[in-house]
Amino acid sequence: MSTYDKLHSGEIYSCTDEELMREQAKCLEKLYDFNATRPSEGDKRNALLKEMFAEIGDDCYIEPPLRANWGGKHVHFGSHVYANFNLTMVDDTHIYVGDYTMFGPNVTVATGGHPILPELREPVTQFNIPVHIGRNVWIGAGAIILPGVKIGDNTVIGAGSVVTKDVPANVVAVGNPCRVLREINDHDREYYYKDRRINTFKNTD
Repeated sequence: MSTYDKLHSGEIYSCTDEELMREQAKCLEKLYDFNATRPSEGDKRNALLKEMFAEIGDDCYIEPPLRANWGGKHVHFGSHVYANFNLTMVDDTHIYVGDYTMFGPNVTVATGGHPILPELREPVTQFNIPVHIGRNVWIGAGAIILPGVKIGDNTVIGAGSVVTKDVPANVVAVGNPCRVLREINDHDREYYYKDRRINTFKNTD
C-alpha cells in the first residue's frame, strides 16, 4: 500500500513522506490563489473551487479565507452549500457535505488525528477517518467536528460545540462534548427564533 493510499485507510502513516508533501504543495498553491481573489471575482472563485475540490455542486459559496490541508482535494460538497469565513477542513481524507448545508464562521471539520501513545507521535504520524455531514445541516460558529463523525440531515449544531460522536437527523445538538438537546418540533414551524413568529418570510423557490 502506498503512503497516499494510507491517507484513506485509517492506518497510521508518516506525515513527512516526501511524495505526499509534494502533492499537497500543489493543492495548497490553488488554495492560495482562491484566498487571494477579490470580492468581485466570483467567477474565478467558482472555477478554482471546481479544480480544487473532489466534487462541488451548483450554487455553492465559500467566503475566503478557506483553510484546508489538501486544498479541498478530498472534499465532496453537494449543491447550495454555504460556508462563512475561516472554514477549516482538515481534509487528509474524505469530507462529505450534503445539499443546502450551512457553515457559520470559524468552523473546523477534522478528519486527521494523532496517536495517543507519545512514542508513536514522535516520528510525526497521523491517521484519518472520513466525516459525513448530511443535507440541510446548519453548523454554528466555532463548532469543531472530529474525525469519523456522521451528522444526520436537517440537524442544527450549536455554536461552539465540539462534536465527538455521531448526531442523528432532525435534532438540535449543542455543547462540549456535543449532545442532543431536543428534536426539531412544531414550535420551530411557528417560531424562527425564541418568540419571533414566522409570518413574513415567503420562500419563492
